[in-house]
Amino acid sequence: MGNILLEALNVRVVGSGEKILVLAHGFGTDQSAWQRIVPLFAPYYRIILYDLVCAGSVNPDYFDFRRYTTLDAYVDDLLNILDALGVDRCAYVGHSISATIGILASIRRPELFSKLILIGASPRFLNDKDYHGGFEQGEIEKVFSAMEANYEAWVNGFAPLAVGADVPTAVREFSRTLFNMRPDISLFVSRTVFNSDLRGVLGLVKVPCCVIQTAKDVSVPASVAEYLRTHLGGRTTIEILKTEGHLPHLSAPALLAQVLRRALSR
Repeated sequence: MGNILLEALNVRVVGSGEKILVLAHGFGTDQSAWQRIVPLFAPYYRIILYDLVCAGSVNPDYFDFRRYTTLDAYVDDLLNILDALGVDRCAYVGHSISATIGILASIRRPELFSKLILIGASPRFLNDKDYHGGFEQGEIEKVFSAMEANYEAWVNGFAPLAVGADVPTAVREFSRTLFNMRPDISLFVSRTVFNSDLRGVLGLVKVPCCVIQTAKDVSVPASVAEYLRTHLGGRTTIEILKTEGHLPHLSAPALLAQVLRRALSR
């Protein structure tokens, strides 16, 4: 099982340090999203990179629509990778959906994680009566309809919005990995993400966390970072990056790397 999974999800271990650092990408990207971050940390860490099963770089035959209906199956994949590699302790950096996966993994196996660094994280994207997630149900349904009707047009509209900052190379890169995803898988994963709600389990996290958010993110309102700080059970700090967008590792890697260094040294 272990070796099949390592191959299927394109697991790579790079770097020459002793401490282990996991870099886990978000929806619509793959491990290449970290390409500008990896060289800055490889001298100091052994870095584990992998692709989520929904990524376009993974054979779509591995995506089991019955299994990946909740985020728990993605958590299984992460923990199985770490076990197959013999990891007993690591720092974990998760972007977007992988921030959520890291939160759930740390609840299940707290001893594995020395720290969680959560980039563009949200426990719930939908608004609720006492909670501002950023989206109304009707807005989300419109997004799903647009994805179904014309995936290419949706990507062309969504990629610049998500990147936020005026960085054409980042928009091109994000568009490329979104187009690599099979549209039906992309839509299915989007539904899973938008239907998930982690608010009730945040208090079970005992691992120290650092929440990294940009000053303006179309997917995650600023208030969500504060919500996470208040509700996560472990000691939690917030870092606000002086840039825009949901993908700072693509649009502002040097700035993100500075903050990652600081967060990892705490």
